[in-house]
Amino acid sequence: MKIVEVKDRAAVLAEQLLKVWEDSVKATHLFLSDNEISNIKQYVPQALNGVPVLVVAEDENGKPMGFMGVAGKVLEMLFVSSESRGQGVGKQLLQYGIENYSVNELAVNEQNPLAKGFYEHMGFEVYKRTEVDGQGNPYPLLYMKKG
Repeated sequence: MKIVEVKDRAAVLAEQLLKVWEDSVKATHLFLSDNEISNIKQYVPQALNGVPVLVVAEDENGKPMGFMGVAGKVLEMLFVSSESRGQGVGKQLLQYGIENYSVNELAVNEQNPLAKGFYEHMGFEVYKRTEVDGQGNPYPLLYMKKG
């Protein structure tokens, strides 16, 4: 596995990352309907282009296995394809963010207990909870800081 910081956000890569995002969300965000996933998917390319730091984990063939976005010291997004889960991809990405960008804060869906557990395992603790997500939808968010 290779960790690559993306400078050129080409359309081909955005398409590949969108596939990773959708695959990851369908495997982990079981509280979302297919319709809701489709609606959110429309905003993902914009988020990928807008996040200041975009880092991709690639397999030996250069195919994205996962990615993360960082703004300041905040982890804005971290997604791993379902077939790459459990292989340390998320851990390596997050570790890269902590070491290179001093990542110390993030928000996670309360209804995604595997992600919450992963972040706790990586040393993050919940300090705040909201009833709705950033778009005002009824999906509580847990805000976590590195302990």
